Amino acid sequence: MTTKPPVRRRIVLSVVFALLGAPVLLALVEAVSFNVANRNNGAIISSGREREYLIHVPKSYDRSKATPLVISMHGGAMWPASQRDVSQWNRVADRHGFLVVYPSGMGLSRHKVWSAGQEGTSLRDVQFISDLIDALKAEYNIDSTRIYADGLSNGAGMAFRLSCELPDRIAAIGMVASAVFLSWEHCPAHRQAPTIVVHGTADSFAHYHGGTSWVARNQTFPDIPLWTATKAERSGCGPRPTLSRVAADVTRTTYTGCADGAAVELYTIHGGGHTWPGGEAMAEWFVGTTSRSMDASSVMWEFFNAHPLRPQGEVNEKPGKV
Repeated sequence: MTTKPPVRRRIVLSVVFALLGAPVLLALVEAVSFNVANRNNGAIISSGREREYLIHVPKSYDRSKATPLVISMHGGAMWPASQRDVSQWNRVADRHGFLVVYPSGMGLSRHKVWSAGQEGTSLRDVQFISDLIDALKAEYNIDSTRIYADGLSNGAGMAFRLSCELPDRIAAIGMVASAVFLSWEHCPAHRQAPTIVVHGTADSFAHYHGGTSWVARNQTFPDIPLWTATKAERSGCGPRPTLSRVAADVTRTTYTGCADGAAVELYTIHGGGHTWPGGEAMAEWFVGTTSRSMDASSVMWEFFNAHPLRPQGEVNEKPGKV
């Protein structure tokens, strides 16, 4: 004959089992919560693989009207919803009536990365973006002359690569806290895309004046002012840029007289970290200060909107403003 353990013992055992199971339960809840909050809403097959994306369509979207598209790419070890939240592009899209899509890089679990580096790296990501443009054009009335690409960090590097690999599809690019590793020799594009660069002087990931960084010890980051000047030279811009202070912690370097309207602008965020100015602040102890003096997405959109894809030889230069 068996006897039931005393009530006190049953209670103790229940508490122990509950405590032992709590970490697993919390991890499960966290995983479910993350997936719900960061769920993508679209997928296509590209290069034989399923690739996901998150698209935002403003309520004002009208199928009868050709609509611009902004392709915004996350930084390394991030994901589409994090880029949406950090950049706050949805807010700008709703105000001005364009579509914005946040594609997903490749990688395990939630942490994704783009192949934005030197020659020999995979072209699957470039093909994915090209296929994504085709898929979205089949579903929405997208203006082929107003397709833009931007990104944060590794995503900014990918935006630059797209301008090199898809020069006749990407009208202009935006680069925030850029991690650029593709050399000029491997960007022989016949058309130079108008480019807006935003970078903080206190960026501890991708240093403003270049060099090595703990996030990519085998790579050398470019000096941002020098890289921008080189981009301007390659775009046929005049040798003397215009410098202006647009906020207490923001200066703008504008290159003018560029060939085929390929304007180049650099916004320097003095004291800014590896962040998206005007966007959702990330952990300051980790990435540094997020400037509130500039709304990078709004400034970028004004720049984009002034630079549609045009036939070579047709000048269209109208710099953006803060």
